[in-house]
Amino acid sequence: MPEARPQATMADVARVAGVSVSTVSRALRGMASVSPEARRRVEHAARELSFAVSRSASSLVTGRTGRVAVLTPGVEAWFLGAAVSGVASVLRECELDLLVYCVTDMRERTEFFRRLPAQRNADALLVVSFALKREERERLDALGMPVVYVSQHAPDRASVYVDDIAGARSGTRHLLNLGHRRIAFLQSQDDTAFAWSSQDRLVGYRRALEEAESPYDESLVVRGRGRRGIREAVGQLLSLPQPPTAIFVEDDQMAIETLAVLRSCGIRVPHQMSVLGFDDQDLAEPMGLSTIAQPAEEIGRAAARLAQAIISDPECDPARHVVLPTRLIPRATTAPPPERRADHRPPTAQNPSVGSADAAPH
Repeated sequence: MPEARPQATMADVARVAGVSVSTVSRALRGMASVSPEARRRVEHAARELSFAVSRSASSLVTGRTGRVAVLTPGVEAWFLGAAVSGVASVLRECELDLLVYCVTDMRERTEFFRRLPAQRNADALLVVSFALKREERERLDALGMPVVYVSQHAPDRASVYVDDIAGARSGTRHLLNLGHRRIAFLQSQDDTAFAWSSQDRLVGYRRALEEAESPYDESLVVRGRGRRGIREAVGQLLSLPQPPTAIFVEDDQMAIETLAVLRSCGIRVPHQMSVLGFDDQDLAEPMGLSTIAQPAEEIGRAAARLAQAIISDPECDPARHVVLPTRLIPRATTAPPPERRADHRPPTAQNPSVGSADAAPH
């Protein structure tokens, strides 16, 4: 059996091409500082020796790893998965590798910010949907590498996000224009300090009510997490002396859970209660869910492009903001409220028959 041929090194390519090792590295990485003739000799030698440049070897010359890291509290949620997918698609086009740090509990979180492994393993860090503490943000500021905040507005730092205030204003105005005046707002309840739950959506909701001269009612703003928490939050709304006729839910997944809870109570959507979400995730259209759409994959792509620009161009603004638009997508879960007559009460779990008698269940 013939002996395996020793793997060629960058020094071997440099010797055959008659150039320095640094010239080989720069030529194989496509850098413009190499003359066409030197590049031709290096490429010919590399093919002759079946040599492929490694990340670790080239980083010794360029100071770059060829990787971009993502810090995320998970990829199971629709937005997180879609955003990371968008990041990956751009990095593939740029021939950069993706390194994902999935930090799912407080022990992992403490360890990540203590060691900051991205500093030595990547050229930039994307922080996706992480509600950071002040000291954690300061640790990232001291990294000495580009950091891009994704799906959150970080003042004086590179950020890619949607205008949550404008999106929530648009959604609330949609419900107001349909004739609703008792509009609830259902927020996520998260005690782990991981999820990024935008307070700007509540600000947009309140702003739309104020513009319509519709009073803000604290009792209509409730919080819940998971099926049980959302059921309790909906029960809280239905037990009010004047229940709402519409619920604006902070994200689509919670809105889908809300639909299931309402229907299990015998409350017909939208004939007795309208429901509006925020995201336009994959299940929104088949569920007929009215929602505020945000372009999750494009947010990820824009963040990756911004990171790549900061890495490549020292003159690029390191605190640039990219703000993407939201869109109202009206579907089957929003409609005008039931007719208010003296002998009709608002819908409750005990009084599910209120509403148009000839309306079929949705």
